[in-house]
Amino acid sequence: MSYLSQLLYVTFMGLSLSGSASVMPVSKSSVEAHVLRLGPDEDPKLALMKYVQEHKLSSASVVSAVGSLKVAAMRYANQKDAVKLEGFREVVSFSGTLGATSGSHLHVSVSDSTGVTLGGHLVEGSKVYTTLEIVLLSYPDLVFKRVLDPKTAYEELSLSPSDVNKQNKK
Repeated sequence: MSYLSQLLYVTFMGLSLSGSASVMPVSKSSVEAHVLRLGPDEDPKLALMKYVQEHKLSSASVVSAVGSLKVAAMRYANQKDAVKLEGFREVVSFSGTLGATSGSHLHVSVSDSTGVTLGGHLVEGSKVYTTLEIVLLSYPDLVFKRVLDPKTAYEELSLSPSDVNKQNKK
């Protein structure tokens, strides 16, 4: 296995954060990198979901994003309603998981010209200012799902081997 192949090999490990947290099974997957550059006025959430659906990505994560927004639409922690921050802001953090059928769970942090930074769940309605460069990793051997967790009352991330992965194990 080449050095690059070794670097692109990812191991997912389920972690129990407390006695009440669900433990996901240990899963391994190969990794594919996808690099996107969004232009002015594009909506990052809509563009990402369109991309994973068009490319039939069943599991992906945002690992890097740099750029700027002129509208940042987000929902703050433990709030029902989203806010739209108007004005030019730098994207200083952007992460999350998404899949063609699982939907997304994305977080973004943006800072204004004085460095004041706000963050939350990315929702539809943001607009790129000049550019937003995003690196996604996809995991072809895995399928992300959202399953209702009775402990949290939210649909939480669940993963399973893809049909391809199941066939390879036979």
